[in-house]
Amino acid sequence: MSGKIVIVTGANSGMGLASSIELARLGANVIMVCRNQARGEAALEQARKESGNPDIELMTCDLGSLAGIRSFGAAFKEKYDRLDVLLNNAGVITLKRETTSDGFEAMMGVNHLGHFLLTHELLELLLRSRQGRIVNVSSGAHKVGRIHFEDPWLTKRFNVAKGYAQSKLANVLFTKELARRLKNSSVTVNSLHPGAVSTSLGVDRKSGFGKMAYKLLNPFFQTPLEGAGTAIYLAASADAESMTGQYFIKCKPAKVSAQANDPQLAERLWVWSEGQVGISQ
Repeated sequence: MSGKIVIVTGANSGMGLASSIELARLGANVIMVCRNQARGEAALEQARKESGNPDIELMTCDLGSLAGIRSFGAAFKEKYDRLDVLLNNAGVITLKRETTSDGFEAMMGVNHLGHFLLTHELLELLLRSRQGRIVNVSSGAHKVGRIHFEDPWLTKRFNVAKGYAQSKLANVLFTKELARRLKNSSVTVNSLHPGAVSTSLGVDRKSGFGKMAYKLLNPFFQTPLEGAGTAIYLAASADAESMTGQYFIKCKPAKVSAQANDPQLAERLWVWSEGQVGISQ
């Protein structure tokens, strides 16, 4: 990975931080993308120390803000003329219904639409790489998901499992459709299920709600580094260079749900997503 330029979203903790450290340890120039400046700076210091690589930097971006994503894209393009790896790792779980600054239900807004727009903003730079890679962190929860086109923001019957599964199915469908659109290019696109990982995802930072469950379940989870293993493999391994449009578990291609394999659904979601984020055809 020496000399490779890598973006990791949600890089201030959990799998994002573990991925940043390991990719930097492999020699990559890592840009840690975080929403919060203070938490990002603490993570940056830790990543530089643990990786032994000074070529790590912090850039802030709120994936819940379309304007913020566009500003980040413009700022990144001012500094870099190419991008080798985009690791779309950031994710949220909200126990009650929340919305982004653009009015999207938060899980669909951040987990899918935020990364959809970010990828669009950076695609030109990925295409300039000798072999660009896009890695989307999904989940096995996609298998129970459905895209609720009739009520995508879950205004009528919200529950956390329904919202999270919808966003994770969207990650796989986005991967499949983007890989199809880029099939004659030098850019690959893959998604993955990291497994049950010990992170603070789902813990409310304001109220602390969810901390007790996190503590009780923590001994049964993988570490963030173990959970990040497949993402790191897809970002860095020579074995993954020619693989695209696939879904991985433990560094191996795996089956997805019937809905996740539906090309018409993937294309419908793509067109809908373009409309939501304001990308013209």
